[in-house]
Amino acid sequence: MIVKDTIADEFNEFSKNYTEDMVKCVPYYLDLLNCFTEELPKNFQPKTILDLGCGNGNVTNILTQMFPDAEYTMVDASQDMLDFCNKRFSNYTINLVNSYFNDFSFSNNYYDLIVAGFSLHHCTTEDKKSIYKKIHASLAQNGIFACSDLMIDKTSEEHIAHLETWKAFVSQNFDDTEKWTWLMEHYNQFDRPESTIDHKKWLEQGGFKQIEFTINDTYWAHFKAQKNA
Repeated sequence: MIVKDTIADEFNEFSKNYTEDMVKCVPYYLDLLNCFTEELPKNFQPKTILDLGCGNGNVTNILTQMFPDAEYTMVDASQDMLDFCNKRFSNYTINLVNSYFNDFSFSNNYYDLIVAGFSLHHCTTEDKKSIYKKIHASLAQNGIFACSDLMIDKTSEEHIAHLETWKAFVSQNFDDTEKWTWLMEHYNQFDRPESTIDHKKWLEQGGFKQIEFTINDTYWAHFKAQKNA
């Protein structure tokens, strides 16, 4: 496998076996997907939902099972992913937007729920800070922002041990080292994960006051942040 020049091209290629590869390459992938519904407050009924970096729609797919009548806006840089979503969710109200996060026009006070599943780690530190402010402004009152992702500082002492644990997980799912080699090339070129401490700080700077984390194996994590008065 050859790493592409842009993240959009990378995921156009990755779209062919996306779910299978995510399950085999990302520890706790299915658990972290389920967090998008299991961690929501009881009686929470969003009518407008934004999926940032929707990929092939696995997060939206979980949400449509609980909120079939909601209006979904799905944003991704990969047109191939969006084409797949257009067919996958043809029975739902969806808006598809081919865009990077920085270029997306966030509507103010509009969305009841904004989700990001394994996508924000592609953003730089400054981009995350900016996006969290935009997300807060874009949420309706009492709206929720939920995210599942790898959350670790690449420069931390724990990072080397994390890579070894991650490699062991991937290696047990593939017969050769080709997938791990590609994964690390992709990781080194495109991925910029940050620690939970940094995410919490930037969420607070963005205006969020109520923030809760669910952490698996220390670094694979989910959080939800609610916009309050």
